[in-house]
Amino acid sequence: MNLPAPDEEIDHTVACSACDAVCCRLTVVVMPSDDVPRHLVDRGELGLEVMAQNEEGWCLAIDPLRLDCTIYARRPAICREFAMGSRACRAEREDYRAAMARAIPLRVV
Repeated sequence: MNLPAPDEEIDHTVACSACDAVCCRLTVVVMPSDDVPRHLVDRGELGLEVMAQNEEGWCLAIDPLRLDCTIYARRPAICREFAMGSRACRAEREDYRAAMARAIPLRVV
């Protein structure tokens, strides 16, 4: 169970099932203590080990049809600590929505 910091404000109305899995497009640093399958690890720009991503920026551990983690039990510690509904989660969702709104121009004819 992911426990937020004592001052962390969790919005319990937020659910992963009603999300576009935007956190699964973030750069995830893999720590030496993480038990991630090696074929899912890449070397990032700064030389750190990170979760590999596909051409569209999705974590390679994500099942693209179901949008769930195929290595959930072995996911990196940083993924375990990213609490659903936390301020960080809500901020990522908001940034994603804003980017999508800018990327898809709406024309009224």
